[in-house]
Parts: sequence; structure tokens; C-alpha cells
Amino acid sequence: MIEASDDELVSRVASGDEAACRILIDRHFARTLSLARRMLGNQHDAEEVAQEVFLRVWTHAERWEPGRAQFRTWLHRVATNLCLDRLRRRGTEDLDSIPDTASEEPSPHEQLESRQLAQRVDTALQALPARQRAAVTLTHFQGFSNIEAAEILGVTVEAVESLLGRARRQLRVALATERDEWLRKTGVGAQRARHE
Repeated sequence: MIEASDDELVSRVASGDEAACRILIDRHFARTLSLARRMLGNQHDAEEVAQEVFLRVWTHAERWEPGRAQFRTWLHRVATNLCLDRLRRRGTEDLDSIPDTASEEPSPHEQLESRQLAQRVDTALQALPARQRAAVTLTHFQGFSNIEAAEILGVTVEAVESLLGRARRQLRVALATERDEWLRKTGVGAQRARHE
């Protein structure tokens, strides 16, 4: 059996087909939630945004114009805009409230180190300005190309590249200690020194 395309499903949702909406949710909810979690820094807000995104799919499906954009691009644009709106309303974020990211490392010591590193990376990501965070999240964590990210953010490709460049510089500075620790632990730093 051939799987229905997103465009076909949205058309069915516009006609009130709840089963089609459930298929779209099953297909796209995890990625939408992941985007919102990276943007907002906490699970509760991310779940609210993801639910709001699919509520909009349900209530605005009749406005969907197939061929104008890919559904997943539109979906990520809605999610990104909702996250940016929340971040604007929220103002400065309390970084201590960001939960640890779980790790699958086998030993308890490695699990603790990995969680602490993930927390520092997440904290550095959360410290970025909202649009830089959106660009990093879309390209590095969601797998969108710069062209797709530009479409989602409603900016030029050059603007996305500029946002990414500034974000990478800030993350490099914020995470310099972690990089140095990793190089020391893995011996890469010693190898580099020998080759120079």
C-alpha cells in the first residue's frame, strides 16, 4: 500500500479527517518536539509548542496550498515562530532551570560526565540569541540545509550563514574549556603538540 503524502493528508485534514491528522502527528511530532526542546530548553514548553503546532494544522488545514512549500518546511516554520515568540515573551531565561539531557553511556561515571557536558552544551546553546539558536537547531539538530532553514526563518541564505557563523563563534568561546578537556582526555592535544 502506498503511503499518503503530507499534502494529501493535509487536504484530508481540511475535510475534518481526524485519522489523517493523527498520521501527520505520528509522522512529524517527534521532530517538532525536538526542535522546540532545543529552542526553549525545557520539555514542558516544548510539548506545549508542539501541541500548538498541530492544533494549527487542524484549524488551518484548509489554507494549505500544495506546491507552495513542503509541508515539513511550513511545519518547522510555525514551530520556530512559536518558539521565538515564547522566547521574546520570556525575556531572560533562568539557565539553572534547564534539565540535564540523558545519556546512554554504560558506566555511571561516563553517564555523569556525559550529562554534565550535555548540560554545558545545552546551556551554551540557550545563551545564544534566539535567531542564532534557531539557525543552529534547524541546521545541526534538525538536519535542514541552509536554504531550507532560510525558508523556515523567512530570511536569506546569507542571513542564515551569518547567524550560523556568529553562533559558532559564540559556542566555540563558551565551550572552549570542554574542548580542551576532551583533547586532554583523548590524547589528541598531545598528538597535535608532537606534530607541530
